[in-house]
Amino acid sequence: MDTLLLIKAAIMGVVEGLTEFLPISSTGHLILAGSLLGFDDAKAKVFDIAIQTGAIFAVILVYWQKIRATVVALPSSRQAQRFALNVLIGFLPAVVLGLLFGKYIKAHLFTPVVVATTFILGGFVILWAEKRQSAHVRVQTVDEMTPLDALKVGLVQCLAMIPGTSRSGSTIIGGMLMGLSRQAATDFSFFLAIPTLIGAGVYSLYKERALLSMADIPMFATGLVFSFISAWLCVRWLLRYIASNSFVPFAWYRIVFGIIVLVTAFSGMVSWVDS
Repeated sequence: MDTLLLIKAAIMGVVEGLTEFLPISSTGHLILAGSLLGFDDAKAKVFDIAIQTGAIFAVILVYWQKIRATVVALPSSRQAQRFALNVLIGFLPAVVLGLLFGKYIKAHLFTPVVVATTFILGGFVILWAEKRQSAHVRVQTVDEMTPLDALKVGLVQCLAMIPGTSRSGSTIIGGMLMGLSRQAATDFSFFLAIPTLIGAGVYSLYKERALLSMADIPMFATGLVFSFISAWLCVRWLLRYIASNSFVPFAWYRIVFGIIVLVTAFSGMVSWVDS
């Protein structure tokens, strides 16, 4: 067993768990971390997608009561049926556009410079969205969302196919710009992540199964465990944070971090490896 490889897998798992549900791009951070660690070959790319499942288990655990109540009430409750339908509607655009453009995007856009650029642009979008938020709230909870709201958020989620954009950032900030409260946008982003990330993980493992072997199980298991633990802590903290705080600090983090990556890349201070 390669101890160094397991340490790298644990670090990548922590990076995934801490960044997946914050509006700062887990994919972007994984690309940058993988470049620094030398963990960026074809198998590592499959690993990055697969360990998202660990983060999703954390969301399922945190939202278990809502998920269970919805499933139990599905046969008889119109509210539960509408909520489940909204999640399905929000999920479908990512499936369609992911199948159409996913391969091209991975081949041409998964680079540190692209990530840094989208970090910066996304930061300015968050600052703009926060200025508009207080005057445009019309949906306070996920149960008040319409199918059209869900479709719009689902379409915005597709922007996260560009690395560095952030799936959570796209859905949360996009939802806020469309009139969802910060709480409703965050909750729906988490629920939408369940089918989206599980689907992406299963599809990636199946598609790239020829690259994998039984010897990879310890590496993947390590990444999943550390992703789950760090995501569980992060989600619980974020739900408390948004009750009385804005996303402005994350916007400035994105801008500053993106500038640092660009400066170090073009000055040669850090040899970022294009993934």
